[in-house]
Amino acid sequence: MTCDTDDYNNSEQHINAIYMPKYQEDRKQYIGYFNTGAYQDTLGGFGGIQHCLIPKPKHVLIDRLPDGSLSDRVFAEQQSAERMLQLLGYLPMNGPDKA
Repeated sequence: MTCDTDDYNNSEQHINAIYMPKYQEDRKQYIGYFNTGAYQDTLGGFGGIQHCLIPKPKHVLIDRLPDGSLSDRVFAEQQSAERMLQLLGYLPMNGPDKA
């Protein structure tokens, strides 16, 4: 995948196939599908300023509770325009994350 708008999932190319490693009954298998850029998360950090203007998906954490039910929550909310301008030095920093 690239950090430009060219990464996409071709729904017609392999319509009936998801390529997975061989399943082993004695080992858990996890599946992850990540919307990643080449390097922008490394440079900007989570929710940081990105050079691409494509919105990033929210990170959702899903847990199984002791009673077997599922619990979900959003990891962090979207960065505001005001916060971005603060990080760039155009507005003064406020609050507990003041640099």
